[in-house]
Amino acid sequence: MKMTDETAYMTAKFLLQIKAIKLNDENPFTWASGRKSPIYCDNRITLSYPEIRTFIRQRFVDIVTECFGDVDVIAGVATGGIAQGALVAQELGKPFVYVRSEEKKHGLTNQIEGEIKSGQSVVVIEDLVSTGKSSLVAVKALREKGCVVKGMAAIFSYNLEVAKKNFAEAEVALQTLTNYEKLIEVAKEEEYIKSSAMTSLAQWRENPEKWSEDRMNG
Repeated sequence: MKMTDETAYMTAKFLLQIKAIKLNDENPFTWASGRKSPIYCDNRITLSYPEIRTFIRQRFVDIVTECFGDVDVIAGVATGGIAQGALVAQELGKPFVYVRSEEKKHGLTNQIEGEIKSGQSVVVIEDLVSTGKSSLVAVKALREKGCVVKGMAAIFSYNLEVAKKNFAEAEVALQTLTNYEKLIEVAKEEEYIKSSAMTSLAQWRENPEKWSEDRMNG
C-alpha cells in the first residue's frame, strides 16, 4: 500500500489535532542543531492516544504486507521508531529488534538490540524522516550484519530533496503515512495556520538552511 490520499490526510489531521506536529511561522522553533524552523515534530505523542496509535499501527502493517511482502524481522530506529516498530511486529507476529544510532560504549557494545541473523529480511520502522541520515545509519548497521533490508516505513517525512537523494543513493525504498505537503494542505484547510504563512512555509520546505539563516540574522 503506497501512501493513499485518505491515509495521508487522516494521519496529518491526527498529528495536528494532538499537536504531535506544531506549526508556527511567526515564532519559529529552535531545533537541537540550532537552526530555526516553522515546524516541530514529536510523533511519540501518538502513543498516548489509543485510537491514533492503532490507526498508525494498522497503516504500517498494510505498508509492510503490501509493499514489502513477507519479512523475517521488524526493526525500529531508536528511539522514536522503537515503540511503533514493536507494535507492528506484534501485530504481524514477527520478531523485533531496534537499532541505536551507534554502538553502546559499555556492556556488550551492541548497536542492534535483539536477536537477528545474517540473511534475514527486514523492514525498518521510523517515526520521522528529515534528511534521512540517522534513519539510514540503522539500515547500514543491519546490512553490515548481513540482513536484507526490504525498505523503510515512517509516519512522516519532510520530503526534503536531500532525503530523497540520500535514500536513492542508499538504494532504500521509503514509504510514509503522510508528508510535509499534505500536512500543510490539511493545516490550511483545518485553519491551523493562516493563509499568509503559506509562502513562508513553502520557502522553508524549499531551502531550510537559508530560511533558518534569514530568521537568525533578521
